[in-house]
This record gives sequence, C-alpha cells and structure tokens, in this order.
Amino acid sequence: MTETVVTRFAPSPTGYLHIGGARTALFNWLYARHTGGSMLLRIEDTDRERSSDAATAAILDGLAWLGLHWEGEPVSQYERAPRHREVAEELVRRGRAYYCYASAAELEEMREKARAEGRPPRYDGRWRDRDPSEAPAGVRPAIRIKAPSEGETVVRDLVQGDVRFPNKDLDDFIILRSDGNPTYMHAVVVDDHDMAVTHIIRGDDHLTNAARQMVIYDAMGWAVPRMAHIPLIHGADGAKLSKRHGALGVDAYRAMGYLPAALRNYLVRLGWSHGDDEVMALDDMIRWFDITNVNRGAARFDFQKLEALNGLYMRQMPDDELLDALVRTLPHLPNGEAIASRLDDRTTAQLRAAMPGLKERAKTLVELADGAMFLFATRPLTLDEKAAALLSDQGRSVLTGVHDALRAVLGEWSAATTEAAVREFAARTGLKLGAAAQPLRAALTGRSTSPGVFDVLAVLGRDESLARISDQID
Repeated sequence: MTETVVTRFAPSPTGYLHIGGARTALFNWLYARHTGGSMLLRIEDTDRERSSDAATAAILDGLAWLGLHWEGEPVSQYERAPRHREVAEELVRRGRAYYCYASAAELEEMREKARAEGRPPRYDGRWRDRDPSEAPAGVRPAIRIKAPSEGETVVRDLVQGDVRFPNKDLDDFIILRSDGNPTYMHAVVVDDHDMAVTHIIRGDDHLTNAARQMVIYDAMGWAVPRMAHIPLIHGADGAKLSKRHGALGVDAYRAMGYLPAALRNYLVRLGWSHGDDEVMALDDMIRWFDITNVNRGAARFDFQKLEALNGLYMRQMPDDELLDALVRTLPHLPNGEAIASRLDDRTTAQLRAAMPGLKERAKTLVELADGAMFLFATRPLTLDEKAAALLSDQGRSVLTGVHDALRAVLGEWSAATTEAAVREFAARTGLKLGAAAQPLRAALTGRSTSPGVFDVLAVLGRDESLARISDQID
C-alpha cells in the first residue's frame, strides 16, 4: 500500500509571515502537491505572551495571497495542551520519563558547575532513578524524558543526509513543565504524530531539535516521519538574512508591488532548481519539485533578481489580468489610494488602454501605479521639477506650435494620427521629434518620463489632451 504524503507548515504567531517561513510553506505545499498528498497548517501558539490573533490572521492572509492553501482547519497547538499532558504522563507510566523535583536553585548550581568545568550545561539526572516518595513536600514536578546516554542518534535527513548526534549531549530534557504546560519539543512530536504527518520539512535551524524529538518518538513506539531540513536564506552578501536584506513579512512584498506568482517563482529557486529554468509555470513547478533535490548550502536573497523576475511576469501577463491584479492590490500600495478613489468606468477603461505602455516601463505594481498617475491627475497638473524645466519659455513656445498641430487633427484621434501631426510640425520647424515630444509629455503628465507620449495622447483623448496643453501655455 502506497503511503499518502502529509506535510505540515507550523508557524508561530508572534509576528508576520516572514520570507523564510513563506519559502518553507512553499516547499511543503509543493512536495505535497507533487506527491498527490496534502499540507496541513498548525499554529504553534503555546507562547501566550507573544502570540496574537493579529499575527495568526497575517499568516493566514499571507499564505492565501501566495496561493498556498492547506487542507482542513488550522490546528491550534495551545488548544491541544491536554493531549500533550496525557502523552507525558503515559511516558512516565511506561518508565520512559520521570518526575523531576529539582529546584531552580539546584538547576542553577548544575549550570554553574558545568561552566566552571568547561562543559555545556546539562541536567545531571538526579531524579532519573529516585522514587517519587522522596519528593519534597509542596513541590510541583516537571516531567523529563529518559534520553539515551550512550551511543548516538542518527537523523536520516532527505536534504542533509545522515546527521549523527552523540547521545551524551542530549540529556534528560523537560517535556512537561512544573506548571503543567508542555514544552515545544514535546508538543511538536505529539502533534505531528496525531496529525499523521509523514514528512517534516523545515529550516535547518531545527536540525538539533530533530535528535531530541526522535527520543520521544522512540519512547512512544511511534514511527518517525521523514525529515528534510532546508538551509536558511542569506542576504546577497552571504550574511544571515536580516531586514536590510529583505527579511520582511509577505505583506511587505505585496505593498512593494510584487505579484504572488513572481514571488512564488523566486522563492522556489532559493535552494532548489530545475536545470536552467528561471521562469516556471505553477504546474511545471509542482511536477518538477522534489525535496531531495534541495541544496544543502544557504541560498542568497537578491532583490534585483526578484524585481527583474517580477517585471518579466508583468510584461507577460495579459493586460486584463494585470489590470485586475493592480486593482486588487491598490489598497496595499503606498500610492494606491489616490488611484482607487478615482476609479470609475471611464478611468478604468483608460487604465486598460494604457496598460501595454505602462507595463513595459514597470517592474512592480507600485511602479505601474506610479506610471498611471497621469490618468488620474486633476487640472491644472502639478509639474515635477524636471517637467517644469522642460516648460521654460522656449518649451512653451514649442508646445504652442504642437498644440496648434494637434488641434488640426479632426478625424480619428489615435497614437498614429497624433504622431503624424507632431512629426509634421517638427519637420516643418526644423526640430527633432524629441524636442517637440518632451515639453508635450511634461504638459500631459506633469513628468519628464511616461509611457510613449502618443499612447498618452490616445488614452487621454482629444479634449483632455488639448486642455492639459492649454493649461501650460496659458
């Protein structure tokens, strides 16, 4: 009987869904889809002081925006605490764990002694074989697992290969605190077992946890899921990823104007590749992805590569799809409100008509929205510094001639007919086309850069174009 693959993504709701977590979720989702399995979602909210409903909502929203959908309802680790306690008590009954009554002062004394002897701090096992009848009155015990003290524990990792841990380094770690709350190390094992997880795909910062967690699996007689510990993401300079490199929340990438499909494509290639394929359709990504092909070395995050890929996705998108993506994202963009508040049937049609020219000059939706601002400007336009310089006395003089030439266009008003009129004016007056087009662009958009100026004329229409030019002449 073939095993059905079950992966899980298990974030802590102590902040946003950061970019490293998004890649981990993506790898789990892709591997589940690749194998015909499913990905589950568990919110590891046992840290009650730092966990928040807002962070949970941000994580769910970020996953949904990236298109990474999970099976069933998200599982709350905190709500499963009674089950975690039940397993801890079962381990005591089996003789695989024990009550520890060591006080805080005793534990500190152990740490001090280890430091003095140059050893890493370890619990010395003083309650491992003592009878609970010796327990001091009024002390609530913790529960510690009986870890093996000799030999080694081998984590057979799908990415890292066999990783060996000397058992003398594991010590009898706590699985249930004296206040009755489970430790992360214990809760994760119980949850993964109960959720029938077959493959644990997570960052390699959890690799040392894997050896300890295997002790609990062994003590309960449970099968250990296959594990794949993926390298962390570093910045372009090779240093550990920080906010200056791009260790931001997924919501920040949406606000920076990246398309979810482009970000997904970029993330999948951080540590995994398929030949020389840079741009991947989602179906290809699912068909090609295999967790065993993930690299062991850290991947490097490069904003320039992400931006270039995003620009490529935008140029390849059909205009209507890109328009829909922009409109959906406007509430999240820094310059989106100005456009969203002025969108109506007329301006939406203008925006659709302008899309071919706009997307050729933009790498993000922020740049796309910025390029489209001329459509939503109110007369008389406010000129930026460079546009104002183009409309000096000489520039306005040229603009007057251009205005007259355009007023003479009486038939179809299009990019082709307006270009012909301006070219004829430039040739007649001995000007280069650019000398006529630059002040025209400034008058129409208030800027020195824009989509093609004749495309701008066509999109704005005859009346609006001539009115904007008149404003600057007058």
